Amino acid sequence: MTQRIITGVVAGALFLGLAILGGAAFHILVGLLAIVAMTEIFKMRKLELLSLEGILATLAALALTLPTTQYFPQLGTDSNLTLFTLFLFVMMGVMVFTKGKYSFEDLGFPFLAAFYIGMGFQNLLAARDNSLFILFLALFIVWATDTGAYFIGRKFGRTKLLPSVSPNKTVEGSLGGVVSAIGVALLMIFLYPKQAPNIGVIHFVILVAIFSVVGQLGDLVESSLKRHFGVKDSGKILPGHGGILDRFDSLIFVFPIMHLLGLF
Repeated sequence: MTQRIITGVVAGALFLGLAILGGAAFHILVGLLAIVAMTEIFKMRKLELLSLEGILATLAALALTLPTTQYFPQLGTDSNLTLFTLFLFVMMGVMVFTKGKYSFEDLGFPFLAAFYIGMGFQNLLAARDNSLFILFLALFIVWATDTGAYFIGRKFGRTKLLPSVSPNKTVEGSLGGVVSAIGVALLMIFLYPKQAPNIGVIHFVILVAIFSVVGQLGDLVESSLKRHFGVKDSGKILPGHGGILDRFDSLIFVFPIMHLLGLF
């Protein structure tokens, strides 16, 4: 527990400090997180990141993650997706000219992983560039959901949520996580009304409940991946916490839905 607390404080302070600073420093940090996340998901499947498909897929993930238009405006407004497609097409060309070394199915895993990770981190950066409040709102929704689900699940949990995927999660804990997220989010808009989204309270509560549920889905997806590949944690880069995917699995799902529903 001591190791977990120290890691949480140090890693959290670094992430939040650079998030507040914003700009290129935060972009670099998130780009590095995307690379580590790609390393972890490749390792789960016992693939080498330092392979042709690993390098191209990681470049594709970075192309989605980073604000390429901001740094290379000559590439056009949709350069993220275009660059992702370019790296995919290069890999498909390699498939043709390597005489069966790679099949179409072999390309699916690395580039689906790149899309999953790249889109999540892309929307994290977009949220920060739009509003520091929105970034912190997502973070606190996910943290409150995890904390509420853990303590309420331990105290009142009786009904298993998805025992085949995550045996310790309960329906009661899940609902407790949603309630906790709503409470924390309402406290945020009470303390910082000028920074909060200009929507009604009921609308806001509904959105927070959706984000909390989506965050839990992201966590279950990563649990399912780990169970499928037979690993306990996605990585060991954060002692006591596991890997980057273990910490960002919920946020990877939440930020794109926040974007879709118009919060940034």
